[in-house]
Amino acid sequence: MKVRVKVCLANERNEPFMGIGLVWLLTRIHQFHSISQAAQDMGMSYVKAHSILKHLEHGLRRPLLFRRRGGAEKGGAELTPFAERFLTRYSRHNDRVSRYAQKEFAPLIKSLRSLR
Repeated sequence: MKVRVKVCLANERNEPFMGIGLVWLLTRIHQFHSISQAAQDMGMSYVKAHSILKHLEHGLRRPLLFRRRGGAEKGGAELTPFAERFLTRYSRHNDRVSRYAQKEFAPLIKSLRSLR
């Protein structure tokens, strides 16, 4: 048995706008330099990815991407310096919280195994 912790950031109305799925999306955008390709790699539509990104930018009140329109010159997307720092810090904190939760729940998990 393993503990799974879901961490997200929420706005003042307690509406979530950032979780691990966005970390994966931003990481793929950084890798592919493309929202479309990142979304496709995750099995997500471009429209959904674009909507999620706009929601995140609204929640953080900061742009996360430099976007270039498609067409003959081929479009693309790059993370802003803010997005790169945010992604690194968010991932670090998410990992820390997950490790802490796993450690804190270990005694409970152990005791549940002995109840069988």
